Amino acid sequence: MNYPNTQLLINGSWEDAADGRSIPVLNPATDQEIGRVAHAGIADLDRALAAAASGFEAWRNKSAFERAKTMRRAAALVRERAPEIAAVLTQEQGKPLAEAKMETMAAADIIEWFADEGMRVYGRIVPSRRQSTSQMVLKDPVGPVAAFTPWNFPINQVVRKLAAALATGCSILVKAAEETPAAPAALIKAFVDAGVPAGTVGLVYGSPDEISRYLIAHPVIRKVTFTGSTPVGKQLAALAGQHMKRVTMELGGHAPVIISEDADLELAIKTSIASKFVNAGQVCISPTRFLVHESIFQDFAKAMARHASDIKVGDGMIEGTKMGPLANPRRLVAMDEFVQDALKSGANLLAGGNRIGEVGNFFAPTIFANVPLSARLFNDEPFGPIIGIRSFDKLEEAIREANRLAYGLAAYAFTRSLKNANLLTQGIEVGMLWINQPAMPSAEMPFGGIKDSGYGTEGGPEALEAYLNTRTVTIANI
Repeated sequence: MNYPNTQLLINGSWEDAADGRSIPVLNPATDQEIGRVAHAGIADLDRALAAAASGFEAWRNKSAFERAKTMRRAAALVRERAPEIAAVLTQEQGKPLAEAKMETMAAADIIEWFADEGMRVYGRIVPSRRQSTSQMVLKDPVGPVAAFTPWNFPINQVVRKLAAALATGCSILVKAAEETPAAPAALIKAFVDAGVPAGTVGLVYGSPDEISRYLIAHPVIRKVTFTGSTPVGKQLAALAGQHMKRVTMELGGHAPVIISEDADLELAIKTSIASKFVNAGQVCISPTRFLVHESIFQDFAKAMARHASDIKVGDGMIEGTKMGPLANPRRLVAMDEFVQDALKSGANLLAGGNRIGEVGNFFAPTIFANVPLSARLFNDEPFGPIIGIRSFDKLEEAIREANRLAYGLAAYAFTRSLKNANLLTQGIEVGMLWINQPAMPSAEMPFGGIKDSGYGTEGGPEALEAYLNTRTVTIANI
């Protein structure tokens, strides 16, 4: 399948950058350039912002029912085009085609859920202390939104922001990742083709620092939403704070996995292998720090190493591939640094630990056991196919270790005991905890972290609040 060049979307029109600049897009499985993406300049951003302002006025004045119908048409188009969108996604990002198809189809579900939820944005009538006065609480769209999204889930991370913004009546200008531009463009094209007013949805690419600083500070933008690393998120949140902009931050994680003495060991192994190596471990909620009761530690570590060694790594477009390449060469360097640090710290390498081949960004699924707490692997988010395993004696000890870091995005646990499950539920400081199962994000459940992993949510009815102003209106009858 041919890979398309990607243009900017400004005021309903797909355009090259005004100055003609573009950026190469590489296939991470082959290292070959497969296309180009337009590089927006300030002139392009100014036109996109003006379009977002006019698009907001057009979209907010449509009823929630009309907005929902348009969003449902977009969801239908995403489903219809899923095979083509998934193929583009795999070529630019690397994940196996089956994972790309699941991400695309899930986007349609998310759009539909938010379309319906937008019709349930209610204000309320509040009983007054005076018979001659009426009191109302109104919910209005906050205004044009600037959304900044990463390369690891180019569709999923856009659609959560896009669907919530549109459901509440906001317009949205998306700055998606330059490394994976065509899949977000295909998603957004479905909304254009479904009939959203010109300017209601925009898409730009270019210099991340220049675009983020310009958009966040611009008076047209009233809400900022970002998914990415904690250091960058803190910078953008600080900038937004200077301009009193509403912010949602979905930042980095370093998910602990606690496997108690009474866990279903087979379930824990099967679930952990399947969860860890999705998208080559380039997942913000990827399980990484494994804390295993000492009585089952050896059995668990050996089984994990065996299963990891059996994973077929290769080009995501080839049938049978279970794990694709890392998204870019920077991740290869990072993985090698984590491996070398773990070895120096005295951890035991049980599987992987090396790059595969000389072409493409392939790295072997890697398992370390007996990882010291001083190792980077137990302190910094690896964002790749590496697991570290330690043993514990008491469950309280494992919970303390799970909470030791500033991250608070996701965690996992395995136990047959309701008492233990309650202890874990009350004790682990994360925004999302999954017990006896893999991560199961869904549109209807909150998705977000606490502590240094951010604030706000991109799922559930709570996600809509960040896109709404709450206003009090009191009318005295005269």
